Amino acid sequence: MKSSYELAMERLSKSDPNSGKPLTAEKRARLAEIDRVYKGKTAERDIFLKQQLDQAFAAQKADEIEKIKKQIAGERARLEEDKEAEKEKVRRSP
Repeated sequence: MKSSYELAMERLSKSDPNSGKPLTAEKRARLAEIDRVYKGKTAERDIFLKQQLDQAFAAQKADEIEKIKKQIAGERARLEEDKEAEKEKVRRSP
């Protein structure tokens, strides 16, 4: 008798037959490159926005501080979504 996990994995593999295939060395290298590029983009945005945040703290502008904190979180989320979308394209390519 199969567990519910095993049944769910079977259904998943039927709905996406490419999910179980191992990645080629070329695809793994491309995925690593995407991670490296997006890590750099994230660091660049963090540095820029943290400078703005420090300036807002120095000027004691509470509303601007909150705005920048939200922007930092939004930028990180957006970059993470972009990275995952690009990686998914690589995974699905023939």
